[in-house]
Amino acid sequence: MKIDQVSLAIVLALLLPTVALAQVQNRTFKDANGREVGRSVTDARGNTTFYDAIGRNTDRSVTSGNITTIYDRMGRQTGTIRGSR
Repeated sequence: MKIDQVSLAIVLALLLPTVALAQVQNRTFKDANGREVGRSVTDARGNTTFYDAIGRNTDRSVTSGNITTIYDRMGRQTGTIRGSR
């Protein structure tokens, strides 16, 4: 029995597990006058990086389980948040 490339591709696609990837979230923060004062980018793992109005990294947060750790722009830990998800 001969299997062509299309049939093989379909069989492989059915056998391989499918993974739903989380989407990256981008948020923009504005002041009362509508001027952009910063933004954040949250990756697929839920880690968030914050930027000021001109794009400089200001800090980031890393979440593992129910603990979120906050780091400054130099990578120094500045806080921890514990809570339920």
